[in-house]
Amino acid sequence: MIMTPGLGYYYSGMARSKNALTLIMLCFMSFAVVTIQWFIFGFSLTFSDSGGKFWGDCTYCLFRNVGQQVLANVITVPTITFQFYQLMFATITPALIFGSTAERVRLLPAGIFVFLWSTFVYSPIAYWAWSANGWLNVLGYLDFAGGTPVHTSSGFAGLAFAIVIGRRKHTDDFKASSIANVFLGTALLWFGWFGFNGGSEIASNARAANAMVVTNIAASVGGLVWMLLDYLSHKKVSGLGFCSGAVAGLVGITPASGFVSPASAIAIGGIVSVVCNTVVKLKGHFFYDDTLDSFNVHGIGGFTGDILTGIFAQKWVKAMNIYPNAGSVDSACIDSLPGLGWLDGNWVQVPKQLAGAGAGAAWAFVLTYIIVFVMQKIPGLQLRVSHETEVLGSDQAEMGEVSYDYVESLSQVSREDIKMAAPAPAPAAVEK
Repeated sequence: MIMTPGLGYYYSGMARSKNALTLIMLCFMSFAVVTIQWFIFGFSLTFSDSGGKFWGDCTYCLFRNVGQQVLANVITVPTITFQFYQLMFATITPALIFGSTAERVRLLPAGIFVFLWSTFVYSPIAYWAWSANGWLNVLGYLDFAGGTPVHTSSGFAGLAFAIVIGRRKHTDDFKASSIANVFLGTALLWFGWFGFNGGSEIASNARAANAMVVTNIAASVGGLVWMLLDYLSHKKVSGLGFCSGAVAGLVGITPASGFVSPASAIAIGGIVSVVCNTVVKLKGHFFYDDTLDSFNVHGIGGFTGDILTGIFAQKWVKAMNIYPNAGSVDSACIDSLPGLGWLDGNWVQVPKQLAGAGAGAAWAFVLTYIIVFVMQKIPGLQLRVSHETEVLGSDQAEMGEVSYDYVESLSQVSREDIKMAAPAPAPAAVEK
């Protein structure tokens, strides 16, 4: 749950003040809508053991049988506990999309979009990667905590969403409303990420601890690298740049966190930060309007992290869960395990990672494009705000509330009021 306000503050701080509250509302609304979808059929479509290769069935719809058995590939915790943990992934993922479409999305239709997107995009992609029968899981694709199901899918969905509804009409006066809130959001996300990546081991052992360690290292390196790159360009230290780099590092390490060493985390954090920073600087040359860089950071960063997982994954890290108390692993045990990534000599892992990331990106982009395109054609369900709403701001037009009342009050002071408050000019001297 801490990720929801974290993302809300992160996005709202980067947006203009007249749209800040709407972005927080979108994050919380996503949490509530997906919670209901998850209970009705979302969890079952994503994790049922008896589904096919591409999608789950209704074994756990309405949480039937959830308290009576454990999943085939998650035997260490009750299913009721596991579903609640996985719900946090499911709720944050569609909320990430709105970073690409910030300042031009209607609230109520956005709730319907979240329900549809979670059903037809998130559930199947997560099923492919994490369910016992999912085709990516069977293939040997590695994704410890959501590189493709969470970040790549939401990033490419944001790109499709932004393309369909078009660019903002007014971008000249764009200015982040609160860098302090961006820092606060980053801190909450950074902390919550330990639960995402460390908790994905579904156990308290050395591998879970290592996942948190590499998460922290990648975020730190990502933030510092992005900050230095911005300094080389502008000769200024950017707080927004540091936060963007930290999030990029967190995104990049997500699929790899249960498979890589701390040294590899340095490389992953740095590489993903450089790649995302480069794409952000080039976005002005593209036709899409990725307002808050959701595609540029989550889509590109998640895809890059997926590929780097295939390079840096090592079997000795995975074997850390064999001795959960001591945290030591017998060398003979390690030698008996198959290699994971290129560092282990497993050269086919990167193609498998490409297959997973590419399939997730393509599915998310195409299905999102269709959902948004159809909704735009249905009266009352159009996702794009009107021109008048965009000028006034979504906070006032959509909610009738604002995040920063003092800012709105100052903006309503007329020029006549300012003139009346100013001292009268001295009379000019009369020439004789």
